[in-house]
Formats: sequence, structure tokens, C-alpha cells
Amino acid sequence: MTAPIRRPPSDLPHLAIEERGALAIVRLDRAAKRNAVNDALIQSLERFFETPPAEAKAVVLAGAGEHFCAGLDLSEHEHRDAFGVMRHSQMWHRVFEKIQFGTLPVVTAMQGGVIGGGLELAAATHVRVADTTAFYALPEGQRGIFVGGGATVRVGRIVGAGRLIEMMLTGRSYDAAEGQRLGLSHYLVEPGTAFEKAVALAERIAGNAMLSNYAILNAIPRIEDMSMKDGLFTESLMAALAQTGEEAGERLRAFLERRSERVRASPLPEGEVDSAKPSG
Repeated sequence: MTAPIRRPPSDLPHLAIEERGALAIVRLDRAAKRNAVNDALIQSLERFFETPPAEAKAVVLAGAGEHFCAGLDLSEHEHRDAFGVMRHSQMWHRVFEKIQFGTLPVVTAMQGGVIGGGLELAAATHVRVADTTAFYALPEGQRGIFVGGGATVRVGRIVGAGRLIEMMLTGRSYDAAEGQRLGLSHYLVEPGTAFEKAVALAERIAGNAMLSNYAILNAIPRIEDMSMKDGLFTESLMAALAQTGEEAGERLRAFLERRSERVRASPLPEGEVDSAKPSG
């Protein structure tokens, strides 16, 4: 494996960046604040995802310390008028859209608190791995404010609008097992192993054709918003683009000539839950 390359901390405040071959490891680096989000951290995320490392084909997003992210850093709260709050929310939307609709798949490793803006950030990523210490909450209603980083869209689409309303009205917190059942995580692993699992998944994803990954990230969420006919037409267009690419041709030839591994179901480690399989 290529020796890790770390960017200097001053490059991107509150982020620790490490390059591992085809992976970029991005850590929220405010452990003393439980990785609470402030404007500097959001702006660092924006700069990273605007110009990710040239060699990167996938990203692992993690949080330093015991918590993934405790949400908005209220100690740095700045009074704004209504228009200022709206623009501030739209800044978060812009950054998270660059993550969700970017060029690189993002696998998130979650532990401890995944709260408020931390849950909104995680929901903008593509594959989410939680360990059993993770818990989820949207406490904005109890603090006299409203979500502004996309929860009504992204988290609402995961758990459903009715459950989101109840969650915000009551301040309810979901534990790791409940979050797994609801789809807030895709994989649930033992304490302290979420990062390791996220790296393994990201390495697998990085081995895909880049055009296929790009189509998956950018077409599927848009198709969800379309009529059936428009969605099917868009699917056909993306299939045409992906399957006529040079990389697709080489991969198909390798498969037919038995030069590549055939896809087989791989068993999960003991104790690990895969959200693709219904429980019960």
C-alpha cells in the first residue's frame, strides 16, 4: 500500500486529510468539541470536495474521538436576520450537494453522537457504517430553531416524513440498532470497527469503473424525483454512456475471458448486520 500522505492542518481547518492510494481519508478534527460543525469546518469540506486529491477514487469520512459529529457548534452561534439565516442554510445545502452529487463515492464511519448537522452531513454521503455506540437525534426543535442542512429532504427520505416530524417534535434519539433498522446506517459493526469496515468498503468501491460510480451517485437520486417514464429514459441514457466506455469494454472482456473474479455473495463477519437483508 502507498504510504499515507497527510495534508498540513492549516490547509483545511478542522479537517485531517490522509491519502491512501485510491482513497482519501477525511476526518472531522474537533474531538474536544465532539466534532461540532462551525462555518470554518463547512468551508473546509467545500474546498476539499471541490478539488479532491487527483488519485482519489473514493472517500472515507470519519470523526476524530468518541463521536462522529455533535451537530452545530452553538457556542459560535451568530445572530442573523431572517435573510441571513436563509443564506447560511443555503451555504450548507451547497456544500452537502457537492458531497452527494460529486465525482467520488463517500463512505462514512459513525460512532457516538450523530446529531443535528452531523446527521445531515452523514445523510449526504453514500454508504454509512455505524458501530454500536452510535446514536442519532435532531434536537433543533427543543432549542427553538429548525434544521437547515437538508434534514427535511435527506433524512426525511430515509426515515419518512412522519417519523422525522415525531423525531423533531419530541427530541427522540435512536440508538444504533434502531438507526440500522431505519436505514440511517447500511452496516452495523462492533465498537471501534466502523472505520476499518468503511475503509474496506471504500477500497472495493474504488475498484469500480469511475463512470459507473459517477452514474450511480448522480443519476439515481435525480431519477427518484422524476416520473416513471422520465426515470426510465434517464436510466437508458446512463446505461448507454457507461456501457460504451472504454473501461466497460475492457472489464466485460476480462469477465468473459475469466480474467476477473465472478461476483459471489460474501459472508459478513460474525455479529455484523447488513441492512440490505430484512430482519425477522
